[in-house]
Amino acid sequence: MMILSVKRGLPAAAFTLLLLFAFSDSWSQVKILKGSIRDAHSDEPIPFASMRFRNSTSGRLSDSAGNFSFRFNEWPTTDTIEITYVGYADYILPIDSILLSRVRNNVLDISILMIRGKFANEVVVKKKIDRGYLMWKRIVKHKPENDRYRFDNFSYELYNKIEIDLKNIARDRWSKYPIIKNYGFVFDNIDTTEEGRPYLPVYLTEAISDYYYQKSPKKRREVFKGTKTIGVSNESALQFLGGMDQNINFYSNFIPVFDKQYVSPISDNGDLYYNYKVLDSQFVNNRRLIHMVFTPKRKGESTFEGDCWVHDTTWAVQKMNLRLSKDANINFVDKLSLIQEYKMTDKGIWFLSRDKFVVDLSLTGEKALSIIGRKSTTYENIVINDTSVLSELAKNKLIEETIVPDSAKFASDSFWDTARHESLNKNEKAIYHTIDTLMSMPSFKRATKIINFIATGYLDVGNYQIGPWQNWVYGNVIEGLRLRWDLGTNRYFNKNLLLHGYLAYGFTDQKYKGGADFRYLFNRNPRLMVSGSYSKDFDRAQTYYDEISQDNIFALAIRKNNVPFKFMMLEDARLAVFKEWHNGLSVNLMGVHKSYEPIKNLPDKAVIAGNNGNTFTTFETSIQVRFAYLEKFLENTFFRTSLGSPYPITELRYTRGIPNVWNSNYSYSKLSASISDYSKIPPIGSIYYNLFAGKTYGTLPYMFLDVAPGNEIYYYNKYAFNLMNRWEYLHDQYAGINFEHNIGNGLFRYIPLTRKLKFRQFWNAKVLWGSLSDANKALNNPTGSSYQFSTLDGKTYMELGTGVDNIFKVFRLDFIWRVLPRPLPPEKVKRFGVFFSFRLAF
Repeated sequence: MMILSVKRGLPAAAFTLLLLFAFSDSWSQVKILKGSIRDAHSDEPIPFASMRFRNSTSGRLSDSAGNFSFRFNEWPTTDTIEITYVGYADYILPIDSILLSRVRNNVLDISILMIRGKFANEVVVKKKIDRGYLMWKRIVKHKPENDRYRFDNFSYELYNKIEIDLKNIARDRWSKYPIIKNYGFVFDNIDTTEEGRPYLPVYLTEAISDYYYQKSPKKRREVFKGTKTIGVSNESALQFLGGMDQNINFYSNFIPVFDKQYVSPISDNGDLYYNYKVLDSQFVNNRRLIHMVFTPKRKGESTFEGDCWVHDTTWAVQKMNLRLSKDANINFVDKLSLIQEYKMTDKGIWFLSRDKFVVDLSLTGEKALSIIGRKSTTYENIVINDTSVLSELAKNKLIEETIVPDSAKFASDSFWDTARHESLNKNEKAIYHTIDTLMSMPSFKRATKIINFIATGYLDVGNYQIGPWQNWVYGNVIEGLRLRWDLGTNRYFNKNLLLHGYLAYGFTDQKYKGGADFRYLFNRNPRLMVSGSYSKDFDRAQTYYDEISQDNIFALAIRKNNVPFKFMMLEDARLAVFKEWHNGLSVNLMGVHKSYEPIKNLPDKAVIAGNNGNTFTTFETSIQVRFAYLEKFLENTFFRTSLGSPYPITELRYTRGIPNVWNSNYSYSKLSASISDYSKIPPIGSIYYNLFAGKTYGTLPYMFLDVAPGNEIYYYNKYAFNLMNRWEYLHDQYAGINFEHNIGNGLFRYIPLTRKLKFRQFWNAKVLWGSLSDANKALNNPTGSSYQFSTLDGKTYMELGTGVDNIFKVFRLDFIWRVLPRPLPPEKVKRFGVFFSFRLAF
């Protein structure tokens, strides 16, 4: 201790200065260790983690934001800090020379990233009074008081940010490839994960919007203020960047993860799926929060593991962290974190303030090249039960509307600087700079065109497009070697007009085949389009049912044995007008002129009784009405892919055959209808069904009647009867159902090996009823004909199937039984078959 004597009369300022000099040496020796503790995968702060010095046994907890600070007179160089938190592997931090080399001005600032672990052995409840179960019951009891969807209406401003990174991309390994050398600057952005694996941020997109919700009658509306998608010109994708399609509610019984539904830890039936354990409680902002963890009761189920903090007065969730375990039955996902955080508004209401989604995706394993996807969303300017929300929703013409004005697509940098809820970090700014640079490089544009050509089959060459390459080479018994060439225009030629044509030549029959078509889009949303086509080529029968076409090289290798090819030459000319409305109603008006000529293994015109030498020529007009409410599409310039509708899709079609138009010979009417739907039914998977029926009025040759869809290859066809051959059953009236139930892992989760392999279970049934009038029987099955069509005559045709899905994550085996009608024809058909198919699904 230093003793100072002070003379009487010494000025106060001088005395103060003397004290500062006296203690400055002591103060300069204070050492500060500070930092933050975060989740290594999601980068979320870990609050109230336990930090203990092993030798001194002293310690403390990190604060509610995961921060900590220690002060020392001397660095404890012989000590080690042990950091523990439920659900994470213990973190050991030696205070050694390597760590102390990072000291700056007596301050050591570190970031500690904790890796998941230990959950499986921690949540074991053996007490007579299960506090975790009681906590869960209280949360569930108060869900109606805390779920934001209890309000009559609300709105908020939503800021959404999505980042994509490539993981395990080492610069020294990738930069040696010639095609990569031109892009060496991209590797300047490489960072490192918690496991020391390099990752490269490659893409970033942002969106900011106003979201409105009304409870009854239910209405939703989203108006975008800005979207930033550098390098992606597909405007239809913008609608999926906001809150309409990425809306997750932890208070729901099920939480969507990609195309699956997982049981929420606070589901009404959560105790059937989870074990719960209360750990401790802490005070944050003068509010007591209780910490609870949860783990799955059984392996392989659609459940999470994680923890949450709950306000002990309202039993509202303040924050919840969800993670998928290694046993989760989901493909290509190595790690997944899902976080939601709630804040109390000025009115004392807990409301969602932030959510975050981080996922590591890999096709072949976490050590191979993989993708990290990060989505973060913040919610501000929350308005609850206000007339302003109703006024905005009154603008809706449908119960759900997404508005993306042109001003949002071209928002300026100055707009983003002020509108973002949070600033971009260093990596995020670097992504935008890298993308801008790549998009200006001709070599990068060429590389992307080549990759797109290999993947899709189509290649843009200036204003034109060639492909698909899969159809260039083919062969069959009539044509021998067949070569085909396609040429069409693309969006650079005209954004509204598409022209396309193809020419094919068979080296055995020495005949040319070909066709041409066009489409012109007057409007895209809702769609108004006129289209037309002409072709003269082999009709391989019911190609509209196929999931893979019959005229490419791959179909030859998987064709069924001893099933003859059936060849029909078809000359087809058609013109159509398609009109669609915002509510999902569409009408397609069509005129078609068709002329058939059977070539091989089908009856020709001389065999058809009473045909009187007529050619198989017809002219027909049709109207098709389709209703798919709230159906969504992913579109390119001319074509679009349906992403489905939350409601059943119905179709009705009427066709009228008119004789004496361009040598047409037949008068008839056709009526058909269908209703189909795909629905998730958690926790037992999903179902698909299609109900269909139709009737033909008139006496007609077989090609104008209703031919049941068969399958003559071993690739499973979802829309056909797989044990039925093409042209096997003929009807002029029919009805049927196609049903499939995908169960998920089902019984496979009880077997360790199949659970590890992530096999999935399904079953399906396909049923058909049909009949053929006596007049059509007499016309198409005359006595002595070598080819006899079958008809059900009111009997039931049924196929039942089951199998194993998700073999090696992409392969499916179907085992199909033809169980009706009885008795089965002994020689003609198979009663059992095995089929395969491929698909990519989570």
